[in-house]
Amino acid sequence: MQLAKRYPFSASHRLHSPQLSGEENARVFGKCNNPFGHGHNYMLEVAVKGRADAGSGMVVSRKTLDSFVERHVISKLDHANLNCDVAELQGVVPTTENLALLVENWLNKAWDDELGARGVKLARVRIEETARNSFEVRD
Repeated sequence: MQLAKRYPFSASHRLHSPQLSGEENARVFGKCNNPFGHGHNYMLEVAVKGRADAGSGMVVSRKTLDSFVERHVISKLDHANLNCDVAELQGVVPTTENLALLVENWLNKAWDDELGARGVKLARVRIEETARNSFEVRD
């Protein structure tokens, strides 16, 4: 059984690699290389898998999952400048691919202590950057 929940957040970033010249950055990242950055209204989807509890009939309480994701992800990303405000993205091009990997890492770090005993596993992290593209990390 899988449960997937969606969490909106807003953040800004600039796609720029110091390893590339100005021209190469403009060619590779296009308008996303704007020196002043740009923002997105992202949608994070977290899917968990496990057996439904016999008593509650749920894989995990939605309130428990919401609180977990809020503390470990949304509170760190919502209204952040990904280039400046997120320590783990310092020196990394903050593409949504890298962001999805970071979110998966944050969730996995805290998972066993908070949700592992419930027999629930992280199945998928998906981040929708725009209506036309999304990025997914699966277990």
